[in-house]
Amino acid sequence: MKVVNLVFEAIFLLVILLFLIYFLTGYDSAFEADQNCHSYLSSYDNISGNYGCDHDTETHQWILYESNDKKEPAKIIKKFRYKFL
Repeated sequence: MKVVNLVFEAIFLLVILLFLIYFLTGYDSAFEADQNCHSYLSSYDNISGNYGCDHDTETHQWILYESNDKKEPAKIIKKFRYKFL
């Protein structure tokens, strides 16, 4: 019985730790994430127009990316996650 309680407590602490990490990191709103993404974007030399920011609504984040002309997938430079709830 002690082993079961110990395992339950370990799982419970892990869940609480994950919730704390989620709620203490990330931006408070999509607007803040958007502003930071575009702030980073302005620091890149974007003469060719290959850099951009895009909003991913499924994962609740703004993504700074670099595209290319070769029909290859864009390279993700930085992700700006915001809290959904």
